[in-house]
Amino acid sequence: MKASVLLLFTITCLSLFSHAKPEADSCTCNLNLKAPIPFDTSNLHCLPVWNAQGFILRYAQTSANIWSFILSTPDTNSYIAMGFSASGGMVGSSAIVGWVASRGGSGGIKQYYLGGLTPNQVVPDKGNLQVTANSTFISLQSSRLYMVFQLEATEPLSWLIFATGSTGIFPAAPSYALTKHLDKVSTRIDYSKASLGSSQADGNSSQVDGSSSNSQADSCNMKLNLSVPLLFDTTKLNCLPVWSAQGFILRYSQSSPNIWSFILSAPSPNSYIAMGFSPNGGMVGASAIVGWISSNGASGGLKQYYLAGTAQNQVVPDRGNLKILSNSTLMTSQSSHLYMAFQLETNRPLSGLIYAVGPNSIFPSAPSFALAQHQDKVSIKLDYAAGSSASENPYTNLKRRHGILNILGWGILIIMGAIVARHFKQWDPFWFYFHASVQSLGFLLGVIGVITGIVLHNQLHIDFNLHKTLGIIILILGCLQVMAFVGRPNKESKVRKYWNFYHHNLGRILIILAIVNIFYGIHLGKEGSGWKVGYGIVLAILLSIAAIFEIGLWSRD
Repeated sequence: MKASVLLLFTITCLSLFSHAKPEADSCTCNLNLKAPIPFDTSNLHCLPVWNAQGFILRYAQTSANIWSFILSTPDTNSYIAMGFSASGGMVGSSAIVGWVASRGGSGGIKQYYLGGLTPNQVVPDKGNLQVTANSTFISLQSSRLYMVFQLEATEPLSWLIFATGSTGIFPAAPSYALTKHLDKVSTRIDYSKASLGSSQADGNSSQVDGSSSNSQADSCNMKLNLSVPLLFDTTKLNCLPVWSAQGFILRYSQSSPNIWSFILSAPSPNSYIAMGFSPNGGMVGASAIVGWISSNGASGGLKQYYLAGTAQNQVVPDRGNLKILSNSTLMTSQSSHLYMAFQLETNRPLSGLIYAVGPNSIFPSAPSFALAQHQDKVSIKLDYAAGSSASENPYTNLKRRHGILNILGWGILIIMGAIVARHFKQWDPFWFYFHASVQSLGFLLGVIGVITGIVLHNQLHIDFNLHKTLGIIILILGCLQVMAFVGRPNKESKVRKYWNFYHHNLGRILIILAIVNIFYGIHLGKEGSGWKVGYGIVLAILLSIAAIFEIGLWSRD
């Protein structure tokens, strides 16, 4: 009796475990649905159509004008949707939407027509799909949803849209209104070859073209040849390289008296790209168009942001002063380049333009679409009539002054003063006055250099935390050296040897940190190898002189 009870308990536990364990679906697995399917499933093509969400599509042409589909997805306690689009956009498409609510409590499957982007324009039981009668059902099995349907068509539209809804919110009687999708992707399918072509990420006009893997540079000498249609004429666009360091190219034109068309091209950086319109050339108060497509095409979008301040919570999505024409926006990736297209309704756009690239692999995402701080940024002033940019980065001169002042102050004069103090004491009191004068001048130039760095930081709103921290430490050490000079004891004092130890070693630490921070600053400023080589030569000369005198000192000892 005990053995029977134990056996029954073991079987029950194993049964519960096997049912609780979710089963992954893949194109290498055999389809094994418990519910009856009204068509043959043995010869279905199978494609992973949305890797980020685990969507798998099986399909086949069952007869001359009948196509059978099975969409398999993980159960996320939300509706799933598969739409058929003429252009890859949501508007004008028809979709099959299915759901199993509350983990199997209730469910349904319906066709919807996407007449627009607002909920009242997404109409249930309407659409252009000829759904075969009694062919539709949705089933929850092993923690996955299986949505089954058949269409009557010679060949279905090749642009497919897939979406997932908000968790726990489902269409319900009597209206069966559909809430906005939580995430979305589109892909272009070649039914005959059972392969995916272009894919399109979240946002009704963001696409990534996988047709070419070769990186192809864009330039104003090349003809613009996008594989996706635009709603405006691209043959008469002005073209300008607006950010050479990042390869940004801007094409624009005045399409009508109050309509301006823009296409921003950039090498795909696996991050968002942004173009802002500023009243004064600064970030704060600007409105920006931000677009992104992840490297695998699983997510993407295009939104307007209002830059109310420099903190992340002050960069607000879906807000701004730009009047963007509806259905004019497009975010596409082609030949390893991103193309961000949009149209503005204005007599003349603001001439202060800001361009930015985001941090690698960090993209805005639902529901907040918060924008991570950019990793690089530049501003220009554009003369729309002349088709020229007045200056690239108005802060370039300030940046270079900051570098020159710190190199001269902390990186050259302080080292020269230290060499004189250590090796020319036999020329008393000349060495002392020279040492004090050179160190004072170096300290003064260094302080001015730090001040320009603070001004530069406030203008650019870029946090180079390590560079800034090292600069502050160097400034503090410099101030401590000035205080030590003022309060130095007499040579005959018993504490003079301790003061010497403190003063000399603090100076050595300052010099080492200054050299490190100067090279790091040149790297951050993207000034190229010329600055590094130039300062490296000067530093090598100073260190060689110091080494020669040091060897002479050791020889005398």
